[in-house]
Amino acid sequence: GHRVTILNRGKNPDPWGARVLRLRGDRTTGDLERLVANREFDACIDFVAYEARDAEGAVRALGRHAGHYVFVGTGQVYLVREGCPVPSKEEDARGELIARPEGALDRAEWDYGKGKRDCERVLLDAWEREKFPATLVRIPMVNGELERSRRLETYLVRILDGGPLLLPRGGPEVSRHVYGGEVARFLATILGNRATFGRAFNVAQEETPTVAELVSLLAETVGAKARIVPVSEEALAWSGLVTREFSPYSTRWMSYIDPALARRELGFRHEPLASYLGKIVASYLASPPPAPPPGYASRDAELALARRLS
Repeated sequence: GHRVTILNRGKNPDPWGARVLRLRGDRTTGDLERLVANREFDACIDFVAYEARDAEGAVRALGRHAGHYVFVGTGQVYLVREGCPVPSKEEDARGELIARPEGALDRAEWDYGKGKRDCERVLLDAWEREKFPATLVRIPMVNGELERSRRLETYLVRILDGGPLLLPRGGPEVSRHVYGGEVARFLATILGNRATFGRAFNVAQEETPTVAELVSLLAETVGAKARIVPVSEEALAWSGLVTREFSPYSTRWMSYIDPALARRELGFRHEPLASYLGKIVASYLASPPPAPPPGYASRDAELALARRLS
């Protein structure tokens, strides 16, 4: 019974037909203010604010037109902070920034985390200044059916081809992620909840497997056994392989957040990891993508390195 409006540039098709109202525009211009000027919304969920100016535009455009504004943020606001505790709680986002990295890939990740942090600062200032009804939702790596980054699929396709999987250092990193379906459910349940205004909440699964344990569970879900081959940083440097292309969960930019506040104050309970992995695998097997995920082109080099290491 809800009336839903979406605003985007209209570059990609969607499956919702006449069930939603579409506003076409580019938020980096004056389109957002123009398109919402004569409209009222009970709530707005913003998935694509990446810089302070995006949040500033949202405050200007929606300050008088939305009863609740929910900002979808990221656990990377913790990763760009000096000496941040892990697992990271909501209050741990405050602190001095680490230096901007030199490498292009790490620099892009740092820019993303800093940009999201800058958005949060704008929104919290607007709450303090004028009671702009913003709620900040911080999420870690998202897994789900048809998830665009295809990171989980990076492991799944290698399990299904029957070959070994290289994991840097054997995959000891903690991998507390979140299921996309649970993010959607959480967002829907907090809309209009005034107790969340001016506050941040972490949303994540309860389980904290290592990357190696997660890969093993994924293999069990398809009835296979993960053939994990640990690889050192030295061997990777020698081989020329890039970690994020074959084990994206092994990079430094995977946040480890604590969802206790949302559980305690909002009653949030995440679906079990094994359950949601089963849904993702079933979706993949029912309708495999036409091409493998990015990075699979290096599979032959991975297998050659695995043979040498074994």
